[in-house]
Amino acid sequence: MASAFGAPVDSVLPVPGSELIIRLLPSALGASSRQICLGRATYADHAIAWRAAGAAIREVDDPLSADPDEDVVICNPNNPTGQTWEPAALEAAWAAREGTDRWLIIDEAYADLTPTRSLAPSGGRDGLVILRSFGKFFGLAGVRLGALIAPGPVIKAVEQLLGQWAVAGPALWLGTRAYADRGWQEQTRQRLQQGQETLDHALHEAATAYQLTIEGGTALFRYVRVRDAHALWFALARSGVYVRRFRWSPHHLRIGLPSDTQGLERLREAVTPSA
Repeated sequence: MASAFGAPVDSVLPVPGSELIIRLLPSALGASSRQICLGRATYADHAIAWRAAGAAIREVDDPLSADPDEDVVICNPNNPTGQTWEPAALEAAWAAREGTDRWLIIDEAYADLTPTRSLAPSGGRDGLVILRSFGKFFGLAGVRLGALIAPGPVIKAVEQLLGQWAVAGPALWLGTRAYADRGWQEQTRQRLQQGQETLDHALHEAATAYQLTIEGGTALFRYVRVRDAHALWFALARSGVYVRRFRWSPHHLRIGLPSDTQGLERLREAVTPSA
């Protein structure tokens, strides 16, 4: 993992999925005394976990605009919008908190798609926590694997919360081989990029019927704005295509990359006016 991420070895802790660490971090860092600043349109479980642990939550358009006395939680790339932040901007946000008790927490669940934007090479610094996910890029549903990249005291605190043998042997075996296969990783990035372009073309065909505009996303999903998100969601559901809708917006959907040609055709048929 450390080699694949470019992170210092002693800063990386294999964990049974990044989702669990999202739940444990408030306990490891002491939630009750913290003001957490995060994006309005981002992965909701971060706010849920910190709020449940007693932290104060402030949602903004750009988390990096937070005051230095606030902790920042940011997804890079962001889920669901796909927005990304350059390492220099993240480094500046960390530097503004250096020497304080404030944290920059980066959820890099989708960072394997764009590894040059990862802050993992800076792993182990005080005030910096990074979460990595295995399944978003490598797939293999059911393999509970991820990584916490953090300074030593946080690693130890999370280890104590996880207990012994936190990651299953088969997950370690698969992860070791997957992270070492750099050729497969590069080929997969190219294949996903091609798949994204094909999906974009199919979605453009729905632009007139649903007033659809692609506003962002990653090579694994597209973030779109439509006239009526529920109407398009329902049309897709009737064709057996499930996409993500959001309580906070009647106009946005997240549409995942179809896994094969058959799935793409089913999506294309569902979004045409005749459907």
